[in-house]
Amino acid sequence: MLSKSPDRIAAMFNAIADRYDLLNHLLSAGIDRRWRARAVRALQLRGRERVLDVCTGTADLAIAIVRAQPGAAHVIGVDFAGAMLSVARKKLARERRRDRVALVRGDATRLPVATASVDAVTIAFGIRNVDRLDQACAEMRRVLKVGGRLAVLEFAVPALPVWRECYGWYVRHLVPRIGRVVSHDDGAYGYLPASIDAFATPDELVKILRQAGFVDVSTVRLTLGSVCLYVGRRGA
Repeated sequence: MLSKSPDRIAAMFNAIADRYDLLNHLLSAGIDRRWRARAVRALQLRGRERVLDVCTGTADLAIAIVRAQPGAAHVIGVDFAGAMLSVARKKLARERRRDRVALVRGDATRLPVATASVDAVTIAFGIRNVDRLDQACAEMRRVLKVGGRLAVLEFAVPALPVWRECYGWYVRHLVPRIGRVVSHDDGAYGYLPASIDAFATPDELVKILRQAGFVDVSTVRLTLGSVCLYVGRRGA
């Protein structure tokens, strides 16, 4: 069984923090920027919102949320990997965004945010790494105001047979090799294909989100189904 203990996952991301952004852009051929832009559009921002970005990592999505036109008024980025947050702080300083993005070290299953205090919640490519998925979904609902929007980006196994085979070969064989060379870490990019295979299917995740109290949950398949965008609202 794939281990997702918080200490193991945090240590893995801390080990690759300095090369994380480079590898994201390299391994996705830059398409990761489009995925995040699609998630931001799904929030339907008006410029006054307070947004929580869970598993913020190096804050790419948090930065995209305040860059948007209109963008959120303020973003709180939460992550439990200290080295990732250190990289994020440097990026925010370069972009002069520290007044609009606050970074907090914390766990997705125990979010350090008050109940019903944010207008939207996002999480990009982090939910599959959470040990207690149901608890994390319940926490995201807790911090949202009634009617507040949720946007989740996550990898998925494509349904189209030919693309599934090509994608599977790329993720299982090429991604770990490139990741090992660039990051100098043997484990992190070997974990990636295993975590995708072990994660809930899109239908299963939609069910979990609904059980946690989200309504109007929908799924948009991106890049031939290799990534899914889940969108919903907190119910009453």
